[in-house]
Amino acid sequence: MGSFSIWHWLIVLLIVVMVFGTKKLKNVGTDLGSAVKGFKDGMKDGTTSADAAAAPQQVTNTARNDANTVDVDAKSKS
Repeated sequence: MGSFSIWHWLIVLLIVVMVFGTKKLKNVGTDLGSAVKGFKDGMKDGTTSADAAAAPQQVTNTARNDANTVDVDAKSKS
């Protein structure tokens, strides 16, 4: 009861071709291929702008004399 045999898949393919027709299936394949290509191009373009945006910003250390300021780099309580 595992997977289907080759004959099962051929019958399913024949029914799909009969229902949709070869022209419609060709158009679906073309549309799917162009969508995948567009996705790959978008991911390729997205990495260059995402890398520039994800670059860490330089944070300057400005000392504040506020009593509520907490030093997060402190190793021990003073």
